Amino acid sequence: MRIGFDAKRAFLNKAGLGNYSRNTLAGLNKYFPEHQYVLFSPEAPTRLFKEHLFFETVTPSSRIKKLFSAYWRSFQLSDEIDRQGLDLFHGLSNELPAGIHKSAVPAVVTIHDLIFLSLPGLYSAIDRRIYYRKVKYACQAARRIIATSRQTRNDLIYHLEIEEEKIDVIYQSISERFFLNHYVEEVNPVLKRYRLPREFILTVGTIEERKNQLGVLQALHRTGLGLPYVIVGKPTLYTEQIIHYAEKYQLLDRLHILTNVPDYDLPALYQQATCMLYLSHYEGFGLPIIEAMACGCPVITSSVSSLPEIGGEAALYCNPNDQEAVETMILKVVENQALSRDMSQKGKKRARVFHPEGRTEALMSFYQKVAGNG
Repeated sequence: MRIGFDAKRAFLNKAGLGNYSRNTLAGLNKYFPEHQYVLFSPEAPTRLFKEHLFFETVTPSSRIKKLFSAYWRSFQLSDEIDRQGLDLFHGLSNELPAGIHKSAVPAVVTIHDLIFLSLPGLYSAIDRRIYYRKVKYACQAARRIIATSRQTRNDLIYHLEIEEEKIDVIYQSISERFFLNHYVEEVNPVLKRYRLPREFILTVGTIEERKNQLGVLQALHRTGLGLPYVIVGKPTLYTEQIIHYAEKYQLLDRLHILTNVPDYDLPALYQQATCMLYLSHYEGFGLPIIEAMACGCPVITSSVSSLPEIGGEAALYCNPNDQEAVETMILKVVENQALSRDMSQKGKKRARVFHPEGRTEALMSFYQKVAGNG
């Protein structure tokens, strides 16, 4: 088969949708190299996506199209797709180009979440309208829809009234780097590079209100353990609230906010952390909890949205708004080494469900059915 992809996020987004796109494409190239994969992107810098050399990449061809690359991606890409002789086109990040419903090429789209509808207060009215229009069109134009969790499938049915029969739940994979053993000689340089202590609580993800890093810091402070807190993620204005709290309670020396951490440093941080807290108020998937589990890091996460579905029996769960419950969970894991070891082993087993090999096989089976080859 010759399969096309909207690969903008693979080239331009460091985390989130970028990770999904890169992991998906890398898995296809490794486990199904007999097929041809064509990447469409308004621009194709190579810094984030080293594996781009294994793919055919299509970018705007003329100077005018390069100047209006966003317009090219949204409104001219369908014509380019028709010219490429594709068997299938996959929109990897919640949208499809305008006019794709008129194309002879069957299209599928991955919908990661509908947080803008589930928690509308976190988004401006104009952003909600834009996201709604894009997602609604993609779901209508797609031959079939991939939801990254049952939670997202249910949200599609509830908010957009998509027929259940049109949606396939295919969990996303995590990078194989998280399944590799990182020995002490590899962990120590990472700790030294970021000036980190040997024991700490970790949270990975964009630093924003929905991710609730302030709630983690507050609960950790209440425990009285004195454990440092390491946050890895892209900062937003919400970061100022976290720093203000740390200043108020004299916690700045125990708060480490790391930005621009390359993916290859993350396994060492997960492995060294005492535990990973991910108290998000809503997730369509929750990639960091599986990355942590693959590295043997015990996980405490929220009992809401997709997180219990993804973490299974390997994590501990609590209401992210219940500070006392969070505090109790932290003490339970930190003070009980037997429990911590048991969670580590269960986590590694759970993470195998999200290994690229199995997830890529499921995706290829899906492609073959949609393209009429299965």
